[in-house]
Amino acid sequence: MSIETLRETFPDFAKDVKLNLSTIVGEDKLEPQTKWGLLLACAIASRNAQLRAAVAEDAAPHLSAQAKSAALAAATMMAMNNVYYRATHLASNEEYRKMPARLRMNIIANPGVPKVEFELWCLAVSAINGCGACIDSHEKVVREGGMTADMTQAALRYAAVIQSAAIALEAASV
Repeated sequence: MSIETLRETFPDFAKDVKLNLSTIVGEDKLEPQTKWGLLLACAIASRNAQLRAAVAEDAAPHLSAQAKSAALAAATMMAMNNVYYRATHLASNEEYRKMPARLRMNIIANPGVPKVEFELWCLAVSAINGCGACIDSHEKVVREGGMTADMTQAALRYAAVIQSAAIALEAASV
């Protein structure tokens, strides 16, 4: 099922989500691979099977096998990192922030797509997962890598819309 077909199943209370989803899919603020890798990583992070399948279908023509793998890696790695770094940031005991994470993150060094693109995907997934430490870290890298504030903000908007679409689909079953 495509995103457009899925959008048509949204109930009336999710009209704004439906419109926002249409807007982000049609926007060209990001290069196609950047946009579709980001949308796929965010759909995976949303944990909604319907949305994940629809985004994966529409993303397929825009992503090489390496780019698809990098999007999957961004969502997967941020699932781990966001829990760890959010917890160490929120913990009252600052000692944890000073300790080495001892988590393998080799994919960051060689993600199979341009590093700045992968970092943007990680930033968007971190926004969905609510990790301020990771948001700050990845935002710094994407801005230093040449992404504009407009591009970075677009990625955050896309993450917000994907997450709200997942919630709308869940709420529709109530």
